[in-house]
Amino acid sequence: MRPPVAFVDDDAELRAANQQSLELAGFEVLPFADAESALAALDRDFAGVVVSDVRMPRIDGLELFARLKALDPDLPVILITGHGDIPMAVEALHNGAYDFIAKPYGAERLVQSVARAAEKRRLVLENRALRLAAESAEESLPLLGQTPAMQHLRRTLRHIADTDVDVLIAGETGSGKEVVARLLHDWSRRSRGHFVAVNCGALPETMIESELFGHEAGAFTGAQKKRIGRIEHSSGGTLFLDEIESMPAAAQVRLLRVLEQREVVPLGSNEHRALDLRVVAAAKIDLGDPAQRGDFREDLYYRLNVVTLSIPPLRERKEDIPLLFAHFSQRAAARFKLGAPELTADLRRQLFQHDWPGNVRELAHFAERCVLGLNPSEAPSAALPLAAVEASLPERLEAYEAELIRQALAANAGDVRASLEALGIPRKTFYDKLARHGIDRAEYAARKDGE
Repeated sequence: MRPPVAFVDDDAELRAANQQSLELAGFEVLPFADAESALAALDRDFAGVVVSDVRMPRIDGLELFARLKALDPDLPVILITGHGDIPMAVEALHNGAYDFIAKPYGAERLVQSVARAAEKRRLVLENRALRLAAESAEESLPLLGQTPAMQHLRRTLRHIADTDVDVLIAGETGSGKEVVARLLHDWSRRSRGHFVAVNCGALPETMIESELFGHEAGAFTGAQKKRIGRIEHSSGGTLFLDEIESMPAAAQVRLLRVLEQREVVPLGSNEHRALDLRVVAAAKIDLGDPAQRGDFREDLYYRLNVVTLSIPPLRERKEDIPLLFAHFSQRAAARFKLGAPELTADLRRQLFQHDWPGNVRELAHFAERCVLGLNPSEAPSAALPLAAVEASLPERLEAYEAELIRQALAANAGDVRASLEALGIPRKTFYDKLARHGIDRAEYAARKDGE
């Protein structure tokens, strides 16, 4: 069932005929014989579209539109007019009415206009809900997502956070492994201690043992003074070892001993220093698969694999993408002191069609690009309709034509005359193509005089 349509007309026969046409198209119709009853029934959360005749007793359609606009400026109102009311309807368009339909009109004209308005209303309400959800997200809960996999992950984190069990996190690049590790730290009694993050793939092999285990003065050339290693520094807190699959073999042997004995011996020392240690390791490969594990020690893998948490890639939880995009957009908007972009139909299609190989990190960067006003149709490139190589040639040509029309509208701020010149097509052909491709010109700019 499509969104509801409030149809307001004092003519009972016309009201019944239009109600039947809309119901046959799948809409739920709420018929009203006058504006007063419609105003009493509708509120800011009305999820549908209002269609109203202009000429009605007491409160006419223009007054009804003005009151509805005061109630919710984004509520789409379609006005039905006689020939003599067209100048008034054009003025109403300038004031924010969604469309006007001149009598006499066919059922198809009404249904098409209502369908486009309903899609716009759906996007408006979705954007509102996403903004509220993003605003209400706790700063201490950056692991956003409402899919079952993410809800299960958060429950598991809460359950094991206050234990001292070592944890192995598996997830692709950019999926949020450090976020998970930091939550384990912040939600535990260890939060008063240090959260020490070490990227094992970023440290040179000649330095990693000194960085991790520390050293005494004179332990090797250049060791002029004593150094406390990262492992010892994390005692009482949490040690996060990212990209642990990149750790050199010699360091793996020493780390295994640290994990088993819960003590560390700095380079150049015979002193065994006891540790209050909790290790969270992360890998972007499956260490449980011998083919992927390669030279990584099997015994170290089993020692770390007390609890394994898997973070699903973004392509496997696409239902979370709009919420994440809203969150990152608002954060970027505050950072750059700019407005956050609306989630339009085109942008939503891009978000869902792209595979996001860089996962949440890539989405965050894309949101920043959108806030900065960079053309979102240019990146990610896989989001463009033409990239759907599985489609047939006619389907790809249709998608390409629709994209060219959207680009022309965007480049000309919705101006029809300028878009027609850019596209080189007649006005009637232009409007026919807008209807066929479901393109709403109102999304690109306000309507112009006489258009």
